[in-house]
Amino acid sequence: MSQEESTLIFGIHPVEEALKNPSTGIDKIYLREGSRSTAHQRIFELASTNKVPLIQVPGRKLNELVGRVNDQGVVAQLSEISYTELEDYMSTLDMSSKPTIVLLSEIEDTHNFGAILRTAAAAGTDAIIVPKHRQAPVNAVVYKTSAGTAGKVPIIRVTNINQTVNLLKDAGFWFTGLDSDAPDDIWTHDFDYPVGLIIGSEGSGIRKKTLELCDFRLSIPMQNNVESLNASVSAAVVLYEISRKRFIKK
Repeated sequence: MSQEESTLIFGIHPVEEALKNPSTGIDKIYLREGSRSTAHQRIFELASTNKVPLIQVPGRKLNELVGRVNDQGVVAQLSEISYTELEDYMSTLDMSSKPTIVLLSEIEDTHNFGAILRTAAAAGTDAIIVPKHRQAPVNAVVYKTSAGTAGKVPIIRVTNINQTVNLLKDAGFWFTGLDSDAPDDIWTHDFDYPVGLIIGSEGSGIRKKTLELCDFRLSIPMQNNVESLNASVSAAVVLYEISRKRFIKK
């Protein structure tokens, strides 16, 4: 694991999920004085069980930490942002299980990133791969948008997306790139293989050289002259189509 600077997350559900996830390092938790709800009590108990220091502070202290947001009376300071090394992930791969990984090509909107992490966890995705540059960081907004699911799916950070695609293709993955101009669509495609799904940036989509590396270029069927969906919605549609088809074959 690599370590980056500490970050702050806020809100009852994200903090509770972080406490339940052993891979998330938490330095301390700030709880607003006088908070006695059932949800706050759960956080208090989880912090005690996990031996995480909990400090009761005035509401203004929470505002100083995260600004005037809906913090729900609780802020947690993460000790590190954890990323899985690509080599470590590949050493544990069982290709016979036909894993699904999602590769994000420069998703810079934190809300989209968080929503994709949430969908990936819910759909049983095996890993998320992100570039080191031109990519939204794993920060408080991402944790909040992911509803605390960030970290449930390994996040792998790489320097070169195209080299990573080639490396994973050599390992047995087949890559699919979403392309609105593709002649084939996700409804008619069979995902019965180790899937690498590439999701492009909000503005320009998948870079041309990356798209050229894809084994398949697929579109999402659209009606009413709608040209495209945003990145997180596109990811959700495709990931659940993959899950649906695999479920039917069981």
